[in-house]
Amino acid sequence: MAVLSKLQLLNSTLTYKNWSPAFAGIFGCITIAKIYSSSFRNEGKGLSLSETVGAGTTKKAKASLNAEFFAKLKKLLKILIPGPFSTEVFYMIVIGFVLLARTIADVYMITNATSVEASIIDRSPIMFAMSVFKYFLNLPAISLINALLKFSLSELKLRFRENLTKHLYGKYLGGFTFYQISNLDNRIQNPDQLLTQDVEKFCDGIVELYSNLSKPILDVFLYVFKLGRALGWGGPGLLFGYLMASMVVLTKLRRPIAKLTVQEQVLEGEYRYVNSRLIMNSEEIAFYQGNKPEKQALMGSFNNLVYHLRKTIMFRFTLGFVDNIVGKYITNIVGWMACAKTFFDVNNEKFNEMDRNELMQELYNNGRMMLKLSEALGRLALAGRDMTRLSGFTTRVDTLMKVLDDMKAGKFEKAQVADENGEEHQRLTLKAGNGKLVAQDNMIKFEDVPLVTPNGDVLIESLSFEVPSGRNVLVCGPNGCGKSSLFRTLGELWPVFGGTLTKPAKGKLFYVPQRPYMTLGTLRDQVIYPDTAFDMKLKGLKDKDLEQMLEYVQLTHILEREGGWSAVQDWMDVLSGGEKQRIAMARLFYHRPQFAILDECTSAVSVDVEGAMYRLCREMNITLFTVSHRKSLWKYHEYSLYMDGRGSYRFEQIDDQSDQFGS
Repeated sequence: MAVLSKLQLLNSTLTYKNWSPAFAGIFGCITIAKIYSSSFRNEGKGLSLSETVGAGTTKKAKASLNAEFFAKLKKLLKILIPGPFSTEVFYMIVIGFVLLARTIADVYMITNATSVEASIIDRSPIMFAMSVFKYFLNLPAISLINALLKFSLSELKLRFRENLTKHLYGKYLGGFTFYQISNLDNRIQNPDQLLTQDVEKFCDGIVELYSNLSKPILDVFLYVFKLGRALGWGGPGLLFGYLMASMVVLTKLRRPIAKLTVQEQVLEGEYRYVNSRLIMNSEEIAFYQGNKPEKQALMGSFNNLVYHLRKTIMFRFTLGFVDNIVGKYITNIVGWMACAKTFFDVNNEKFNEMDRNELMQELYNNGRMMLKLSEALGRLALAGRDMTRLSGFTTRVDTLMKVLDDMKAGKFEKAQVADENGEEHQRLTLKAGNGKLVAQDNMIKFEDVPLVTPNGDVLIESLSFEVPSGRNVLVCGPNGCGKSSLFRTLGELWPVFGGTLTKPAKGKLFYVPQRPYMTLGTLRDQVIYPDTAFDMKLKGLKDKDLEQMLEYVQLTHILEREGGWSAVQDWMDVLSGGEKQRIAMARLFYHRPQFAILDECTSAVSVDVEGAMYRLCREMNITLFTVSHRKSLWKYHEYSLYMDGRGSYRFEQIDDQSDQFGS
């Protein structure tokens, strides 16, 4: 009869009704495997913006969990954690102790919950009331532990972000790096995203990884100790063996996550760039009625992002399916097996002496701890997922640091634009230092200096001329002939690639563009930029002196109109084009440099006011390099530099016989 009953039990478990979920699960596994294998089959379907504009030759840094990743992470950790006695280390220690306290609290909660259940099974109201009361008394401490953990993690994330952001901005805003990284180098398409969003995600990721690893490790040590004493060391050993095997499998499956993370951030940055470009050029686009092509470009970038995100979601879906089975459910099964092995042992004297209620209480207590141990080991197995994603952000931030260091060393990489056949040219590596830069007051001298664009186009092979203080130069020539390149080299925005350039120090050469830049701040800040109010006081200047500058450019009326020197406005919108150009000239008179570059900077100013400003420059001994198409300005200059746009130039003294260009 006993054999017959067992066969009937086995038969009942093999019915179609009981096995149908298993068949559905097997079918699901096959489907998931196919989705996983096809996730990257059409990887090249979406084109990034950088590829559409022909800058796709930039080598992409690979992100993966290897020795290189840990070397990059170690380098970044030295920035995040200034020293062994820093505040960051203090918070890491606090988090460690709080996590330990939380683990102890979890053990208490298990023991207390077992007592509550035992009191219910024993039908003991007194024991039940005492257990609930103990639980109630410990609620404030448990709540404090959880709140303190959240606070410490948030503070550590913020401190890491603060340290890394300050370090990167120190490099980014050191010298002209912020200009060079976008104009002389194209390895990084969206530095603003790297400096903000990627830095934040990297810092958040590393703190979360620290927390997600510390808690399971503490849980493992504590539960292994308790379970080892209660049930023996075979059960925890079985779980550890499974952990090692599952980590090998999951690590291999997660490899594409790092690459997906890097590509996601690239596409996010490009999508934001297209939007910001639309905002910056909205007026010009509106005049051209260019909303249709702009919408096409914007939606194209967005569709590339959506395609990639959908591909990432599908991959995470397949990986999540495996993670849940390997890292959670099978871990629970292994935990049950480890716990059941001891209870099934008929030779265990400890359990043989217990009655049913005591066995049930022991099972609840040890079973829950075994379950907690299996969950902790499962979280350790799944921690590779967070680490793989972190490797993507680590690669992005490390690439930014490398490029910033290259900018400081004068090493630039610029990919050539694709030709009409779509073929990309070889990458051009520009190395500063071939030319010589000499600092000397009251002199600008070019000796065999080539004018070379970031794309490698040689505008003039060898440029030589000399301008002492007091001799103004009018620079002429068609568009694209090299006028702007000359000024960028003179202003040290572009490196000197050959010959010798003699010029005053940076602070003694001033640039006034056609579209002046208005900074955020007061009206006073617009005149003294880039000085601060404190710098102005150090120079011994007062607001009365600034008012004199406005009088020079016939702009004193805006003081009353805008509400005085301390008025704060959006000056780019408030001031007209002519007013902004006059503010820029007042700024020039405030700084009184030895040399000034005037790049069509009076095109919106009347001829009489323009003449007064040029005469004042002469009185202040400011030597000018002027780009202008007005013939009325020739009389304020002694030399002309004409570039024909075909590689030739002519530098000569202006006299009555000189051909005057312009209108």
